Parts: sequence; structure tokens; C-alpha cells
Amino acid sequence: MLEAFLWGTVASGTLLLGAVIAYLATPGPRLNAVIMASGAGLLLGSVSYDLIEEALKSSSLLLVATTFFLGSLTFIVGDRILDRMGAAQRKNTKGAQAEGSSKAIVMGSVLDGIPESFVLGLTVLQGGVSLPLLFSVAFSNLPEGMASSSGLRIAGWPVKRVMLMWSLVVLVSATAAAAGYIMLDPDSGIIGPAGQAYAQAFAAGALLTMLVDTMLPESFEVERDLTGGLVVLGFAGSLGLATLSPP
Repeated sequence: MLEAFLWGTVASGTLLLGAVIAYLATPGPRLNAVIMASGAGLLLGSVSYDLIEEALKSSSLLLVATTFFLGSLTFIVGDRILDRMGAAQRKNTKGAQAEGSSKAIVMGSVLDGIPESFVLGLTVLQGGVSLPLLFSVAFSNLPEGMASSSGLRIAGWPVKRVMLMWSLVVLVSATAAAAGYIMLDPDSGIIGPAGQAYAQAFAAGALLTMLVDTMLPESFEVERDLTGGLVVLGFAGSLGLATLSPP
């Protein structure tokens, strides 16, 4: 459990790094877009090979597809609720967060991080943290921290408040990784062996929806026709990292 918590901290800790970069170096939108598109490609690789492929080894295609859709639907509903509460512009780089709710912004960031962290804990349970998933989560969190923090800086948020917000998100994400380890352990009796497959498919649906709804539009707005190539580059990187993961 502790190992899962630590890996969850590492993966989500790049949110804090992104905030530091945003306040010290003021990164431009193009850098954010490049990292975001590449991170989306990494996540696509993890969704395909770490989550869906593994889920299909333990359950039928119909059940995996159904759970995959439910994960997407759950994210959509949660995201819409938080958008109405004031989190719609939580990743905006131009300061639109000033018009929203700080509580909703925090909750929206937590919503983005829980599915990936939960399954990260499962990979630790299965014999060793998945390098493609770890790198994709860490790499995709970096531009989120940069973009959101750049907007919060323009909106007038002091650096201490932003760092406190991301620290809270990191803590929740790390706890979600530990929860994934505990709840999906077949010996715990909380969720049986089949539950692992459903958790993987559910998280995959939520992750895919998140990157299509937030990461890719933000990148395409800046990079346009280069976005596709950057996504493919990230996907290729995910395949390369898969060869380094334990069998």
C-alpha cells in the first residue's frame, strides 16, 4: 500500500512542478500545447495496452465495453456538475479562473486525477508499477499544472494558495492510488478478481474522455495540424516504455 501511495505521489507531483514553472518562468501557450498533446498520446497508449488489453484478459468484451462506457459517462456527469459550480475554465492559461469558484477548481482537478491514480495502485498490486502509465500520468499532469497555474497567476491567486491547492490534489491522488491497491487486492475480499478488470475498463473510459474533452482541445487551439503528430509521438513513447515494464 505504501508503495502505491508513493508512486501516486510521484505521478501527481508534477502538478506542483508545473505550478512552480508557471510562476517562475511564465511558459508560453505553445510549450503547454506540445506537452499536453504528447501527454495525451502517452495516456492513449496506457488506455489501450495497460488498461483495456489487461481487462480483456479477465472479462468478456461486452462487460469491458459496458464498464468502459460507464467510466466515460461518470466523468462527463461529474465534469458537467463541476463546470456549473465554476470549474469550467480550470485549465485556462489566460486567467479565466477568476470568474469561477476556487472550490470547484480544486474538485475538478481531483476529478481529473482520481481514475488514473486508482489504476496506478492496481499496477503495483500486479507486480510492479506500470512505467507507461506512470510516465503518461506524470507527463500529462505537468502541462495541467503549468496551464492552470498560469491562468491562476493572471487571475491574481498568490503562489502559496496555488501550491496549497495542488498539494491537496497530490494528496488525494496518492490516497486514490493506495485505495486502488487495497480495494482491488483479491485477498482483501472487497472486490473479487473480476473487479480488477472492471476497474481498469472504468478508469480507461474516464481517462479517454478526460483527454478528449480537455487535453486535446487545448493543444489543438495552439498547434492545429501538428497536434496529431505530437499525439502519435506520445503514443509511440508509451509503446517504448511498455518494453521496459515487468512482464
